[in-house]
Amino acid sequence: MNTQPTMRALVVEDLAPNYAGCAVREVATPQPGPGEALVRVRAASVNFPDLLMTRGEYQLKPPLPFTPGLDLAGEVVALGEGVTGLSVGDAVVGGARLGGFAEYAVLSAGALKPKPARLSFAEAAAYGAAYLTAYVALVRRARLEPGEWVLVHGAAGGVGLAAVDLAKALGARVIATSASDAKLAQVKVLYAPDAVVNVTEGFRDQVKAITGGHGADVIYDPVGGDVFDESVRCIAFDGRLLVIGFTSGRIPNVSVNMPLIKGFSVMGVRAGEYGRQFPEKGRENADAIWTMANEGVIRPHVHAELPLDRWREAFDLLAERKVVGKAVITP
Repeated sequence: MNTQPTMRALVVEDLAPNYAGCAVREVATPQPGPGEALVRVRAASVNFPDLLMTRGEYQLKPPLPFTPGLDLAGEVVALGEGVTGLSVGDAVVGGARLGGFAEYAVLSAGALKPKPARLSFAEAAAYGAAYLTAYVALVRRARLEPGEWVLVHGAAGGVGLAAVDLAKALGARVIATSASDAKLAQVKVLYAPDAVVNVTEGFRDQVKAITGGHGADVIYDPVGGDVFDESVRCIAFDGRLLVIGFTSGRIPNVSVNMPLIKGFSVMGVRAGEYGRQFPEKGRENADAIWTMANEGVIRPHVHAELPLDRWREAFDLLAERKVVGKAVITP
């Protein structure tokens, strides 16, 4: 008789549009190996890579079937051989490339950190990838200085809102953009950017006016497409245009005479890959953002918490750009 414990998990069984290949299934509960911990997942946030992976459109293409879910928070329920520094019952946060949308997940013990007491499980799950991306972009790549103008596109989304929060904490002057006045009103209440701009009718002239003709020193762009094209026209000399992603669906191009004439740099940002290429700096990055969370300097915003059975609703909130901050699944 098979007595192996089981759990519920969101499983991608086929790569297809509209999440047609996804379903909640009863699957075997994973067991921790050497150096690993089994975590009872209390919350896992939804990120754009999760959505892309269901269609096979992300850089990481795991073999089928797989369970997506990058960021999670929960409690340690079992430890593999050789694990030190963790105990059963510890409240932890962690990042893995897969596995978060399930009742249990196995992670490397080294990928887990104590959950900040200031944060709920949902807030902790909403924190890691978004704020790590913002930190690598603003601190490591752009080398942001206090007083510089930062233009944050998609400011109501998870990674955009994290950038607004972090840039303010770092002493920058922040212009937050969105195509929704209602979302911008919420961003103003949450993080008090120095200015907000609705991009529906364009934004170049408004950014120039807000900055006194100087332009934005740093532009944080998870949108791409037309937003990237117009950003080239309002960036300051010696500015840094940070390529975070392409939620618009179009990967833009830039004529290299523009960076030459205007003296700006286009910088790609892959926070996870940065840590893999530079492990010591990667650990420093993670330590920095979690220290700020522990100190209450920065704090994520959770738009909605939904149970596992409502995973499609959580995905749609992100895909249809209805979310301010993060949608979180609570298995």
